[in-house]
Amino acid sequence: MYPKFDRPGWDEYFMNIAYVVATRGNCIRRQVAAVIAKDNRIISTGYNGTPRGVENCCDGGCPRCASDLPSGVGLEECICAHGEENAILQAANYGVSLRGSVLYSTMSPCITCTRLIIAAGIKKVVYDKEYHLSQATESLFKEAGVVCEKLVHD
Repeated sequence: MYPKFDRPGWDEYFMNIAYVVATRGNCIRRQVAAVIAKDNRIISTGYNGTPRGVENCCDGGCPRCASDLPSGVGLEECICAHGEENAILQAANYGVSLRGSVLYSTMSPCITCTRLIIAAGIKKVVYDKEYHLSQATESLFKEAGVVCEKLVHD
């Protein structure tokens, strides 16, 4: 008889990878990341930080993040892109369709990322930690027919 292995389920597996991706984030406020998978294969990843070619947030590239503004204030001044945005844009840069895929995010998406997720054709979102704008995103996902659920840890 073969020994039993304690293997994570797919959701836990991809979320663990998202947390590793988050370590690349250069935003000084939060390290959030997303992994997009289709047919249980990773097709794109993204982490939060300044756009390609712009000075990293952690090096002073985003004045809003370097300020003492409280969380949720002055977001229109932040130049950092979210992990979900960057994962979607990374796929677009390489011509990879996201239709029917699953997005795993270390944090529930904001309303802007929610709109992008829906427009990209992603069918499901699995997140770990709750973001404070989640009720608006929840109703938008529901209306668009996108499943959005908090990860249940095994």
